[in-house]
Order: sequence, then structure tokens, then C-alpha cells
Amino acid sequence: MINEAINKLTKEKKDFKGGNKEKAMSSAVYAALKNFCEQDEEFAQAVIQNSKTLSDCLAAVAKGVGNSISDLDAYKKAVQFYFPGADIRCTMTIDLVGAAASDKPPIEMTSKPQEPVKKSALNISLDDLF
Repeated sequence: MINEAINKLTKEKKDFKGGNKEKAMSSAVYAALKNFCEQDEEFAQAVIQNSKTLSDCLAAVAKGVGNSISDLDAYKKAVQFYFPGADIRCTMTIDLVGAAASDKPPIEMTSKPQEPVKKSALNISLDDLF
């Protein structure tokens, strides 16, 4: 069922028809919907049983948004297009060290090496913001 839903979305993405707003968010919304299908078989079933297309979904997401919409709001509207009443949760994590972290320092030290700095991360849920 999950593969069937993903195949439906993939075909509809290839056949996409829509304006600039819909086109701008089509790849990100498509990827999110695929991910949601993989997470929940009942959602995948709703995608399969919906006779409307991904183009219809993106038109509904773009309706009334003005000049911008957050990614999270777009994903939420897309999920509700296929499964009214459903919602999404998102957790973002910041890594203050990021790509600068390395097991090997960029230069070799000739004196006694210092203890490695422990990496730290700050976790925050978007649910905490509401």
C-alpha cells in the first residue's frame, strides 16, 4: 500500500500542472508527503483513495497564502488535503559545532595535545513554541 501511494504521488508529480506558487513548493511538499506515506499506512491509503491529484493538493495549499507560506504550514495543509483533521509534528535540532567538528584537527600540534572538546547540541521542539 505504501509503495502504491508513493507511485501515485510520483506519477502525479511528473504530470504536475500549476502556477508559480505551486511549482515553487511542489518538490518539498512531494517529498514530505512521500515521507508521511512511509510513516503511516493509513495516510498512504488516504492518498491512494483520493481521486484528486498532487496538482490539486498544491493548489489547495497555495490558496489564500499571499506571497509566502512556511514549510510547516504547507506540509500541514497538504496532509489535511488528503486526511482532514490530521496534523504534523516537527522537531528541529541545532548543532552548534556543526560541520566544524572533526576527529582530526586541521593542523598538527607539536606540543602536548589538548583534550578534545565535547560536541554539544541543543534540542527544541516546535511544540514548545506554542
